[in-house]
Amino acid sequence: MEAKVYSTAAKEIRTINLNDEVFGREVSDGAIYNAVNNELANRRVGTACTKTRAEVNYSNTKPYKQKGTGNARRGDKKSPIMVGGGTIFGPKPRDYSYTIPKKVKRLAYKSLLSLGVQENRLVVVEDFTSENGKTKDLAQIMKAFETEDQRTIIVMKDDDAMLRRAAKNIPYVRVLAYDKLSAKELLYGRKILVLETAAAKLGEFYGER
Repeated sequence: MEAKVYSTAAKEIRTINLNDEVFGREVSDGAIYNAVNNELANRRVGTACTKTRAEVNYSNTKPYKQKGTGNARRGDKKSPIMVGGGTIFGPKPRDYSYTIPKKVKRLAYKSLLSLGVQENRLVVVEDFTSENGKTKDLAQIMKAFETEDQRTIIVMKDDDAMLRRAAKNIPYVRVLAYDKLSAKELLYGRKILVLETAAAKLGEFYGER
């Protein structure tokens, strides 16, 4: 498929051929759902912890005598139904992460890129970087594409430390390498700026093998 290439001033300068397998395929909602859920689960810390009646540091004495009070029998004050007692079936530290098939993850990325093209959220931009890592330079480019205060994803060819540094102080901008995409970011990004060389790399990397 053919797509327009824009300058950093948001002016059309030429066209580029994109891989239909990556940018023009049928969208798989199931693959996207699984990939996003997997990323969210893998980010969970899983440190929530509650104490059972065996772990509570409380008195072992009997709260009241066994008979004659009219109350139910109680062995100690650590009972889960008493204030300050243990917790029944409470959360314990655990690992929420899991893996999904690589083919499903690749299909999700291709579906998200194709969805971006279909919804006119994906724009191919000529290669640019930040020579000195200043946020001001990148902010001017974002302003040209009218992305202020909208979640914007920049997909680059290689890991550009200066570009990441420039984007660090812009809260709505996320920078991704073409081979380290994020399904969550691509799904919720209101604008996806793909650098020209990164677009070609995406076609090669996620195309049919």
